[in-house]
Formats: sequence, C-alpha cells, structure tokens
Amino acid sequence: MEASEQTGGTREQARELLKKKRDFQGHVVAYVVVNVALWAIWAVTGDGYPWPAWVTGGGGIGLVLNFWDVYMRAPITDADVDREMARLQGKR
Repeated sequence: MEASEQTGGTREQARELLKKKRDFQGHVVAYVVVNVALWAIWAVTGDGYPWPAWVTGGGGIGLVLNFWDVYMRAPITDADVDREMARLQGKR
C-alpha cells in the first residue's frame, strides 16, 4: 500500500471518528435539554409520580451505548478485514 493511500485511509478514519464525537455531543445536549424540560414540567404540574424518570433512564441507556460506540469500541483494522475475507472465502 502506498503512503498516500495509507494517509487517505487514516484521514478518513479520523474524519469518521470526529463525526461520531460531534454526533455524541449533540446527543448529550438533546438529552439534557429534553430531560430538564420534562422534569420542569413534572415539578410545575404537581410533583406526583416521577414519570420523567422513565425518559431519563431510557435516554440514559441510549447515551451510554452511544458513548461506548464512540469512545470505547475498537476501530476496524486491516487485519480484521483480512480475517473476515478469509473466513468468507473459506465458506465457498
């Protein structure tokens, strides 16, 4: 593989990771805004059963999974691709 191809691939991976990070930041902002609004509505309307907890919990699960995808999951390497190609070719 030529150096320019390798740099292009690395650049594309970096671009994808940056996009994922920005998308995650947007997810966090939306989660906070929606939850603040729902808890404020709950507080203003009488403090009964804390129903916003369901939204907070469900959205929190999604936020944790999104965090894992962006910051914890290992990127796909050329070795991973080669191994999968070998496995697929072995099935034929």
